[in-house]
Amino acid sequence: MLVKREDIKALTDAIRNSEKTVVCTNGCFDILHVGHVRYLEKTKSFADYSVVLLNSDKSVRSIKGPERPINNENDRAEILSALKCVDYVVLFDEDSPRNLLDEIKPDVYTKGADYTMETLPEADIMRKNGTKVEFITFVEGKSTTNTINKMKNN
Repeated sequence: MLVKREDIKALTDAIRNSEKTVVCTNGCFDILHVGHVRYLEKTKSFADYSVVLLNSDKSVRSIKGPERPINNENDRAEILSALKCVDYVVLFDEDSPRNLLDEIKPDVYTKGADYTMETLPEADIMRKNGTKVEFITFVEGKSTTNTINKMKNN
């Protein structure tokens, strides 16, 4: 379910007040593939409720360049919301979800295993708020960039 940014803190606070846990992850999730699905399923395994912090179109363009995203933010949010392992989706315009993570204060935060606590841009926020960080291994060869390149070469 897509949740407005201004409503997500109250929602996650209510979840924790009911003695349930919240896990967050973030990303562009532009062209959904099996790597995304496995990553999101693993993310959900760490808490009662999962929240995907989804880069808006503006944010994706800033990070990935003017040719991206392939799918607009509303389509990406709807697709993610349809997955049983995703409870809530919230869009953000910044390049990093730091501010949103600091507001939500999830119990657990997941990131790809290409990061470590030493390289994680949000590490200081996670430490400050006592958030546990789980690093998830990617599915080899599965990425949006690989999918786009394969489509261009066919």
